Amino acid sequence: MTSMIFFSFMTVIVIGTSIGMLVSRNAVYSALFLVLNFASVAVLYITLGAPFIAMAQVTVYAGAIMILFLFVIMLLGAERLADEANSHRQRILAVILVAVFLTEMIALVLFQAGLSPRELAIPASDFASPAQIGLLLFGTYLLPFEITSLILLVAIIGAIVLTKPDNTLGRRIHPGKE
Repeated sequence: MTSMIFFSFMTVIVIGTSIGMLVSRNAVYSALFLVLNFASVAVLYITLGAPFIAMAQVTVYAGAIMILFLFVIMLLGAERLADEANSHRQRILAVILVAVFLTEMIALVLFQAGLSPRELAIPASDFASPAQIGLLLFGTYLLPFEITSLILLVAIIGAIVLTKPDNTLGRRIHPGKE
């Protein structure tokens, strides 16, 4: 019972940090809310018995990726969101998507209400262990892993090419700047 209360408390924190990230007008604060969200999700992974995935969550997402996000936000000087003419259309689209999502959630709850509760299967002792993940990643899923690494390499090269001041693409994007 105590673990259920803790899990529910952490779920409220995850939802709260998600909402804080979405409604924040400052991009830096939004990124910091996202860091808190990633850390809360890592705590949820620990309560579910997957410590390796929790550490990967903290290391990869809350660590490396969020540092890159904050670096780009600070580099571009986009701390504050600009009020644009498109924001009205975006809000209408957001309200429609939220309504669709809530309708799906209510339908899911009503559909599963008639089903009998099932016991959760207890995972094997080596479930989500580093050895198990390594065997799957470099065995069964080697091709998708390699394709992902190539996509990331192309993205890095593209970012470098686009930020070089002496290329012709940069002159077309920013006319008048030399």
